[in-house]
Amino acid sequence: MISFSRRCCFTFLVACLCLPGIKTAVAETKQASWLGASEPSQANQWIAFRASVNVSQPNSSIAASDDPMIARIAADSKYWLWVDGELVVFEGGLKRGPSPTSTYVDHVDLGQWLEPGDHSIAVLLWHFGKEGFSHKNSGEAALLFDLPEAISVQWKARIHPAFGNTDAPHPNFRLPESNIRFDAAKDLTGWTQPNFDDSDWPDAVVKGGEGDQPWGDLVQRPIPQWKDFGIQAYVNEKDLALPRISDGELIKARLPYNAQVTPLLTVKSDAGKLIQIQTDHYRGGGPPNVRCEYLTRDGEQTYENLGWMNGHEVHYQIPAGVEIVSLGYRETGYACEPTGTFECDDEFLNKLRVKANRTLYVTMRDTYFDCPDRERAQWWGDAVLELGESFYAMDRRSDLLARKGILELMAWQRDDGTIFSPVPAGNYKDELPMQMLASVGRYGFWTYALHSGDLETIREVYPAVRRYLHVWKQGPDGLVIPRSGGWTWGDWGNHKDMNLLYNGWYYLALDGQRLMAQELGLTSEIRPIETKMARLKKAFNEKYWTGNQYRSPDYYGATDDRSQALAVVSGIAGPEKYDAIAEVLKVQRESSPYMEKYVMKALYRMDRPEQAIERCKQRYKPMVESEITTLWEGWGIGSAGYGGGTTNHAWSGGPLTIMSQFMAGVSPTSLGYKTFDVTPQPGPLKKIDCVIDSAAGQISVKIDRNDSGQSLRLTSPPETIAIVRIKRNEIAKIQANGKTVWPKPQSDADSESGIKLVSEDDQFVCFEVSAGVWFFESTR
Repeated sequence: MISFSRRCCFTFLVACLCLPGIKTAVAETKQASWLGASEPSQANQWIAFRASVNVSQPNSSIAASDDPMIARIAADSKYWLWVDGELVVFEGGLKRGPSPTSTYVDHVDLGQWLEPGDHSIAVLLWHFGKEGFSHKNSGEAALLFDLPEAISVQWKARIHPAFGNTDAPHPNFRLPESNIRFDAAKDLTGWTQPNFDDSDWPDAVVKGGEGDQPWGDLVQRPIPQWKDFGIQAYVNEKDLALPRISDGELIKARLPYNAQVTPLLTVKSDAGKLIQIQTDHYRGGGPPNVRCEYLTRDGEQTYENLGWMNGHEVHYQIPAGVEIVSLGYRETGYACEPTGTFECDDEFLNKLRVKANRTLYVTMRDTYFDCPDRERAQWWGDAVLELGESFYAMDRRSDLLARKGILELMAWQRDDGTIFSPVPAGNYKDELPMQMLASVGRYGFWTYALHSGDLETIREVYPAVRRYLHVWKQGPDGLVIPRSGGWTWGDWGNHKDMNLLYNGWYYLALDGQRLMAQELGLTSEIRPIETKMARLKKAFNEKYWTGNQYRSPDYYGATDDRSQALAVVSGIAGPEKYDAIAEVLKVQRESSPYMEKYVMKALYRMDRPEQAIERCKQRYKPMVESEITTLWEGWGIGSAGYGGGTTNHAWSGGPLTIMSQFMAGVSPTSLGYKTFDVTPQPGPLKKIDCVIDSAAGQISVKIDRNDSGQSLRLTSPPETIAIVRIKRNEIAKIQANGKTVWPKPQSDADSESGIKLVSEDDQFVCFEVSAGVWFFESTR
């Protein structure tokens, strides 16, 4: 029986990722073999591997190595690893496809487990065996397990007979995972333990060598192994009144929030009782997702379903007469922590941020998902929003997931220069042109570079970005010529002025390319890009501005709030148009949650924080007041939403970014936060407490406002410079760390070291401050 009572322990290594088709092949010198069972590969196939290993005293070559006991482990598709019966890796491997012809490989440090002596190694392989959004099926169930050269391993392998397929309904076509059926009467009891007798097991079959197709080159796993929160009890454990005899009624075991979990149970039963397990998100987004079935054997038994599910409740259907001893779950997730925080004196905004944070985390794993139930797919319109949220919400390990996605997106670039998502590509290959423009533009790749400080990844993908943008053409008037792609999608909802959206996203893509070219020192490319931008901006304003809004001449629907917002955030619309655009945004409510972030950003760019917060509260009210702990794909649920109406779409979390970037006012102005701005726009808020775990270190901003003025406390990390902008309003005096800094002191003796007044105008008084703690007091 597959039973996991120990918390998973693991050590992960993160190294530079090199993808075929982008820069160089992965430097792997030692050849290893892909192993499998003798039976043909099938979908939803589970294979048990065992090996006995003798580790002698390390020879000189191993001892001299920087990584003396690193195992390289690759699988199509997932694996679980035990050493001497102890669980070492829980769900290793990544969904396949760093490029169309390569496979990810884990590097796992086994030093603490493989000390000199005899050991047993057991691996359970799960072969998805079918394609899905964001998984490329190799077609071969196989494992590559490579230990240092001096250690000899002879593997045995057999199909695990307890695993099988359920009857219909099966997971929808977007998911490569299958339902899991486990027949406990056919279990290989104790097979992961060191004393298990495997003498009748056949030797593993060599399916191919390292580098061979269908697996291709090995690309080192670029993200950590999952965080394992351990085995936990359900929130309503007391209400479940366990142990007890089942009455056959559905058991709804509550989770503390929407989470990625593997459910567990311990029961006493006769053989042949069918237990069914799924979550309340089984139909999340409409079509069926994943579920499992467990067929009992005689006696007491414990089972953990290894295919993770998500939801707010785990539903157990246990036949009457079965004694339920205990129920529980293991939560796993991406290995990062929510170190970024934001709190204010408005509880609506606080609750919205908590939900946005939870939604972000439940949509992170192998990739950034659109949702964790219906499809688990890395749509890049979603990824742009999610990576932006992560920089303000999570620690910097989350950057690795964004980097992985960037490299994957460009490694899958087609011969004609187009790019598409979701990738890794399985059974979806259509381009959504506007999402692709968003990905390579200012809010996609450039936002990643600016916040992470990782210029080398940009250097690696820039040629592919250039190639993609060459696919796009401008007409004689300078406006972009729309491309239909595979799916001409601008947003969910109605009243989309597509010409405006195409031009707004193309302008932002050019701007992202311009900024990347500047950082890379590609001076000869900058002027042509700027010329394209200038022509488009001029033509856009001449053709589409009506005097009080932007509108295409051949568009007859209601004014599109999305396109007005893109014109503002891109810089196409100048300040002279802000009043008119703000009036449009007061009445138009067409954008989905995907585009609403850009509407809010536009309102802050136009210095309308009160209007932004008012609109946010109106639009997000049903989500915030709902008992659901995550944010929805649309403004409604199910048929009242969009695209199936899932209730966990992190693209709805745009306000999370807005809170830290605009309400608290923190944003980088050079790569990796070496310089950054602090320009708070609190609007009606009186108190703000914000922490950002930046690439340069922790930044905190605390704001306290009252009728007599306001205080701002900034803590910035070493070797950084901040520009602090304090709004003039009716401010009469500004002090920094107890000394007057504005109006300008009469003598140098009155000034504070480490601070410099850099500018003042009708709106702001601006100071440059060095690293450390700064306490600004502004009085009327």
